[in-house]
Amino acid sequence: MLFLPVLLAASLTANAAKVQQHYDKVESKRLLPLLSEVVHFPTYEHNDQALVDQKAWLMKTAADLGFVARDAGKVTEIELPAASKNAPVLGLVVHGDVQPVDADAWGFPPFSGATDSEYVYGRGSADDKGPLVQALLAMKALQQSGVKRTHTIRLLVGSTEESDAVEMKEYLADHKAPDYSLVLDSAFPVVVGEKAWDGLFLSTSLDPRPGVEKQWKVAGLTAGLSPSIVPDHARLTLDWKESSGPVNWDPLIAELKAQPLPEGTRLVTGAGEGSTLIVVAYGKSSHAGVNPEGGRNALVALARVMEGRLPSGGADDLLAFARIAGQDMHGTGLGITDSDPVWGRYTVNVATISGNAKNEQLSTLKINLRRIPPRTGPQIKEYLTKFVSDFNQRTGASLRVDDDSYFEDEPLGFDPKSKIVKRLLDDYTKATGRRDPPAISGGGTYAKRLPNAIAFGMWFPDKPYPGHDVNEKNPIADLQLGMKALIYTLTDIASGPKMVEAFKP
Repeated sequence: MLFLPVLLAASLTANAAKVQQHYDKVESKRLLPLLSEVVHFPTYEHNDQALVDQKAWLMKTAADLGFVARDAGKVTEIELPAASKNAPVLGLVVHGDVQPVDADAWGFPPFSGATDSEYVYGRGSADDKGPLVQALLAMKALQQSGVKRTHTIRLLVGSTEESDAVEMKEYLADHKAPDYSLVLDSAFPVVVGEKAWDGLFLSTSLDPRPGVEKQWKVAGLTAGLSPSIVPDHARLTLDWKESSGPVNWDPLIAELKAQPLPEGTRLVTGAGEGSTLIVVAYGKSSHAGVNPEGGRNALVALARVMEGRLPSGGADDLLAFARIAGQDMHGTGLGITDSDPVWGRYTVNVATISGNAKNEQLSTLKINLRRIPPRTGPQIKEYLTKFVSDFNQRTGASLRVDDDSYFEDEPLGFDPKSKIVKRLLDDYTKATGRRDPPAISGGGTYAKRLPNAIAFGMWFPDKPYPGHDVNEKNPIADLQLGMKALIYTLTDIASGPKMVEAFKP
């Protein structure tokens, strides 16, 4: 009996080597072509035809690889069955939708799927179409290796993770979840904590309050693309009032150019049609939950440079609140100083200003918060609602907390001593030679929406995450190293006995 663990370890090493050898010899040649193909589909929210086209591609690709493919509505099932019908099911979970893009801000076409010797380029190459292709090819390599499988492997591809994320709830209404699942949409070596996703949405009219204060009025104010993206642009349009005499923007432009800007941001001014002035702040986009420090917030930059330069009213109120909320990335300006030795601090992104979908007379500021324990969604909602009320009372503003503000999510945590966490850590180390600690992530995944699911890769912790970023690209070397981790782990779990109470010590 003393030799049994040694024999099992040797068997796993030999089996994983067989799978890896087949991948290196055959399937690795498909990695870049398949990823390039799937990046071509611009599957951002409301682009329904792209989602239809991508699903057709998924069904055909799965069939070509010899897998069973099923259309399950907003989820696509791709399955490699075990010999036994009663075999436990190991889920691999990814999403095929992507964040929106401002193509003009990119240095290359965002959906070209171009490749060179170092990178695959395009929206989704990292988040989450790279892991989708990695999962397909790891399954194929295991299938062709001759290693006996004790588990059915079921790849679930969602389609609304980057928007309303309702597809898994709908899927579970008439489909059984896998016995346990690996969500390939976050960080290696394993994610033991996911912060909550909150959205504070504030609306008001851009109109000024009564009284003549400035020679101009606000004609337009927009910023950002999505609550989950650090905004890389913010645009303000000013109209010169006829009652103010001849148009003369020079003094204001000189003032703006003299203002210090946050590092990594810049300001551009230019005449629009007639008597308008356009002021645009530029920054750098990044993932608001996973890599906020990699971004440069253009909306906060615009809010700071325009302080004291707008007539009192809705536009000035929105930018004033943006300045407060954007004091730092942790919500300190909002009075949030919560900190935890494991979870860290809140992450706050002052994200977008756009027209209100329900009332065209209003504009809406959206602020995304990634919340740590112990405060719950209802508790932080109550706190922020009072904070907004106090702000209104103090400044004369009339900001309204929208009904579609979102506080329904809660943090997700796992026991670091659980069987599955310890096993994933061990597999990762044996496959890559790296000993990285378990991760806490600001990005929420399907692990919150599927029972017995945990995020495992596919991004390495020593690299800034490019998902949601302008010019998103995925290093080929990391794709291949990630394949090693996934192949070893897939071989371990799918060829071993069923894990009993995997999420307990």
